[in-house]
Amino acid sequence: MTSSDQQANSPVSGRTHGQPVLIIGAGRGGTAMLEMFLDDEHVQVIGIADASQGAPGLVLAARHGIAAYTDVEAALQAARTYADCIVYNLTHDDAVAEQVQRILGISGTSGNEAKLIWQMVTDLKRVKLELQASQHQFKAIFDSAMDGIVIFNESGKICGFNPAAEQIFGYAGADVLGRSMGLLIPRLSSADGSQSELHLATDNLDAAGTKVREFKAARRSGEHFDSELSISQMQVAGQRLFIGIVRDITDRKRVHERIEQLAHHDYLTKLPNRVLFKDRLERAIAMANRNRGRIAVLFLDLDGFKAVNDELGHEAGDQLLCEIARRVATAIRHSDTVARVGGDEFTVILNEINQAEDVSMVAEKILAAVAQPFVIAGRERCIGASIGIALFPDHAQAHDELLRVADASMYAAKQAGKNTYRFHERAAEEAQYSI
Repeated sequence: MTSSDQQANSPVSGRTHGQPVLIIGAGRGGTAMLEMFLDDEHVQVIGIADASQGAPGLVLAARHGIAAYTDVEAALQAARTYADCIVYNLTHDDAVAEQVQRILGISGTSGNEAKLIWQMVTDLKRVKLELQASQHQFKAIFDSAMDGIVIFNESGKICGFNPAAEQIFGYAGADVLGRSMGLLIPRLSSADGSQSELHLATDNLDAAGTKVREFKAARRSGEHFDSELSISQMQVAGQRLFIGIVRDITDRKRVHERIEQLAHHDYLTKLPNRVLFKDRLERAIAMANRNRGRIAVLFLDLDGFKAVNDELGHEAGDQLLCEIARRVATAIRHSDTVARVGGDEFTVILNEINQAEDVSMVAEKILAAVAQPFVIAGRERCIGASIGIALFPDHAQAHDELLRVADASMYAAKQAGKNTYRFHERAAEEAQYSI
């Protein structure tokens, strides 16, 4: 008796329920059929037979505790103990078919029918392997993605949560599955339980099938952070699901804000620079035109700053400039603008001016603030300022002309003895009464 026959006579350790099946032929087709039946709870493979002792199907059967035979007749005799056993003859040998008829009294499945079944089994196996490979590939991408991935349905219930999302939000996947997206992004779940924001986020996806929006997201710790959510959709078993790619953009926004700050603000005083001042002046002019209003531009140059800077050094000079910036900003309204446009030069926009006296009062307030003593490097110092004033639309219409007129008026103030202010010379008399 061969080793295979010895194994055939040992108790079967495989599945002990389901439709009994005997496979004759342990080559490629028989092996594929055995592999498929191993995963089928409705089938009990009672044995597999092949004259070749090294046939791959016999090896696979032995590995799973299924009887393996090198003698077809012995396999058929063993099958007699199972009621309604189905025999799959994949050998294409008519003599084997006759054995099946003689011993079991059934024709079995052979010839073209067996070939068709083998082909079906092979195709099913291939589809199964492709599906498994696709699932494994998706899981590998899902698990290893650097960005957080959250899958949710049309009701906003979370049904997928990858490791990167766990890192971003601080939740384990098991803690969020089945819960609302509002847990992670509060705006996606309103207080009254409606899903209006969720619908806005998921409806009307663009031509590429995605939509990108920024939200305030919430970590498990309660911390809120800036996030970017890219949403796409897919259909799974007739269900519409959404894939949300989540990125923590806190650092990106911080860098962007820093770049914007450097591009539009003075690095030392943090006041608007010349670029931002120009933009605000153009906006102020446009608003005044629409409302038939007036604005004033003040050009301020410090008196005595160079002497302090030369005597105490640049660091002390920088401290002085920062204090000047603070005092001037305090002397005007929040709706007005003060900017540093040069070394010791500042400009001011006063919006919604009703009377020239209003401008004079602000100029005097600024001069008084600047004239207060400064304590720099442990020493008390005093400086002054000269201010030139131009009015829109009386003195100029364009922003650059307004600045030029205010600059010229500032030099007139210096020539008048410094630490004072001057309107544009054509309006010197008008400065005494309402405009």
